[in-house]
Amino acid sequence: MLSILHLFRIGIGPSSSHTVGPMRIARRFVAALAEAGKLGDVRRVAIELQGSLALTGVGHGSVNACVLGLMGLEPDSVDPDAVPALLAEAGAGEIRLLGTQPVPFDRGRDIVLACEVVPELHPNGMRLRAYGEDAAPLADETWYSTGGGFIASARQLAAPSADDLVASPVRAALPYASGAELLQLCETHDRDIAAVVLANEAVWRPEAETLAGIDRLLAAMRACIDRGLTQEGHLPGGLQVRRRAPELWRKLTAAPANEAEALMDRLNLFAMAVNEENAAGGRVVTAPTNGAAGIIPAVLRQYCSDGERAQDQARRFLLTAGGIGILYKQRASISGAEMGCQGEVGVACSMAAAGLAAVWGGTPQQVAAAAEIGMEHNLGLTCDPVGGLVQIPCIERNAIGAVKAVNAARLALHSHEVGKVSLDQVIETMRQTGIDMSSKYKETSLGGLAVNVAAC
Repeated sequence: MLSILHLFRIGIGPSSSHTVGPMRIARRFVAALAEAGKLGDVRRVAIELQGSLALTGVGHGSVNACVLGLMGLEPDSVDPDAVPALLAEAGAGEIRLLGTQPVPFDRGRDIVLACEVVPELHPNGMRLRAYGEDAAPLADETWYSTGGGFIASARQLAAPSADDLVASPVRAALPYASGAELLQLCETHDRDIAAVVLANEAVWRPEAETLAGIDRLLAAMRACIDRGLTQEGHLPGGLQVRRRAPELWRKLTAAPANEAEALMDRLNLFAMAVNEENAAGGRVVTAPTNGAAGIIPAVLRQYCSDGERAQDQARRFLLTAGGIGILYKQRASISGAEMGCQGEVGVACSMAAAGLAAVWGGTPQQVAAAAEIGMEHNLGLTCDPVGGLVQIPCIERNAIGAVKAVNAARLALHSHEVGKVSLDQVIETMRQTGIDMSSKYKETSLGGLAVNVAAC
């Protein structure tokens, strides 16, 4: 079993697969050189970004992420406000690997966008090489950013083993590999989904540490919304997209509309606040990806932020949503480069619907139904970012996804029948749809809005 604290990660924008993943890979590469005693011998490093990482790498921040990773910085701890100065330092002809070993560095020469290379194992490929004196090769590795900040080596993807999938040799208390198995566990042990997930987290750490980790995620989500509601101006990248969340927030607080309209307004602006922060390179939580990071925080902010039980409800929400997200990660993919946006916004919508249904008192069957509805009506959703930037249509798409998640939860709770379509069936349908989808619509900016809207 995966841990939900691996599924939800604190990182920086604008993309978990194109920013967080490459940053982790680059850091791991130089850290391995240090562990092998070779870091002091390095005279040059070179990174080749392949597939989707190359095609949208500039707009998605992949090049900058590689630079930061080589410097030894990590997505969950780097200060987003310090990033411009750090990048400027590495642009002065030299980079300090892991912050210690200086080597000559030219971004245009040493980080190459190999748009013509189509990786076989995963669309997000990276080849990293290190050279010593007289260009003698010291290391040559290929890695993949597999979505949501997860990474894997070529060896792991080519021949996955049990050790690659689970870092702990201890078997989870209540393991499940399908929605049907999850529901059976709930019935057999008379537990809800959140309790099953929390029991399985014990493989990784004591319960108190898991709850503390969840609380850190919740705090980061709230902080991201709060910052997004106050930041004005235009987002970077050249599209001149204006931040709209602060203005919407002022309008809503000054003259509230009727309750039905105000509900949509709040969900919209909370989601947009997060994704505007993400587009600006701010700190967000992959939920389960950066491109879909606004949906779960928006629903949490609306329904789990007030009252004495707010924190307990938020924990229940995130445990439930994480339990559903694990199914998508293990049975299909949460990578836009593999599945299109159905694998990002669609999965986030499904997870949020499940979490909210649980908070509203739904049975495990109703929670699974909410997750199924949330995905069913996102099937086929393409990933076609204009200009390779996580802005159009990504920001508004999160707002729509948050509203859709709430509606999915309501529909599920109004029904007491077993649905005609199961959660497992909709996950498999998403996987098959992603396989059949043209690569033009899977985070390459080669089709859809990306080619029909002028990016200037």
